[in-house]
Amino acid sequence: MLPFQQAVATDLSLVNDMIIKELHSEVGLVENIGHYIVDAGGKRLRPILVLLTARCLEYPEQRHIDLATIIEFIHTATLLHDDVVDMSELRRGRPTANAQFGNAPSVLVGDFLYSRAFQMLVRLGSMEIMAILSDTTNVISEGEVQQLINAKNPAVSEQDYLTVIHKKTAALFEAACRTGAVLAGAGEEQKEAAWLFGHHLGLAFQLIDDLLDYEGDQAALGKNIGDDLAEGKPTLPLIHAMAHTEGAEQELIRDAITNGRVDHLADILALIRRCGSLDYTRRKAQEHAQKAELALSALPDNSWRRAMEELARFSVTRAY
Repeated sequence: MLPFQQAVATDLSLVNDMIIKELHSEVGLVENIGHYIVDAGGKRLRPILVLLTARCLEYPEQRHIDLATIIEFIHTATLLHDDVVDMSELRRGRPTANAQFGNAPSVLVGDFLYSRAFQMLVRLGSMEIMAILSDTTNVISEGEVQQLINAKNPAVSEQDYLTVIHKKTAALFEAACRTGAVLAGAGEEQKEAAWLFGHHLGLAFQLIDDLLDYEGDQAALGKNIGDDLAEGKPTLPLIHAMAHTEGAEQELIRDAITNGRVDHLADILALIRRCGSLDYTRRKAQEHAQKAELALSALPDNSWRRAMEELARFSVTRAY
């Protein structure tokens, strides 16, 4: 268990119990698919952000357990939908839910998890938190559509890419931190600092995810190397490499994106490395991780804040 997980280990165990309880349904397939994807593990980063933020701001009650569960359900719903859209076959080292159960059940159980999250939100009873999370789910949906539009388009700019990863990934990190601060009764300055931490952490996290798709270890990642290229996703390593190549080399990358081809993956990997595209992506991620740490200066200096600092460092040093 990593230090930032240890810091909230007791709370996280309660979140896992709450997940099992709230997955209950009279329809067996709903529970089967829900348990299948939730039991696959994962780092539980988004609920951990809720727990760490609330504890850092000295929240004394237990409703942060409910909020962390809500955030995890929203995230899990997006994973179910993502894998169907991307036609993914492997996640966290085993078949995706859509590969195991089919596309239609996966989409419908994703809908169940979204609706269960909003049932729980109503019970939580905070209009401010509900407003944040309803806006966030809308932004995530926009990001999904924009990524679909950008797929197999080699003309996507770095700014276009950053807009998509903000909507698809950073938005839920932001929401997890800000709602944790709202629940703790924080003032506007601390709510904004929590949001800023989540914003930069989410961007750093996704940048490293996209880098690992080209230099990671398949067993550690639990997915196939080159999956992004196979789906025609123009992520930052490819965008940077295209900007620093020309002629046949640039055309090789352009063709791979346009047609989702991985038959020249080794040649493209060599180009990405030669152009310094992986180093460039890592530097961008490190810049955001540093900004995330700086944002924490507005929060109380305690063990939970130090765990959040550790999480910022982990986001750019991880290999999975």
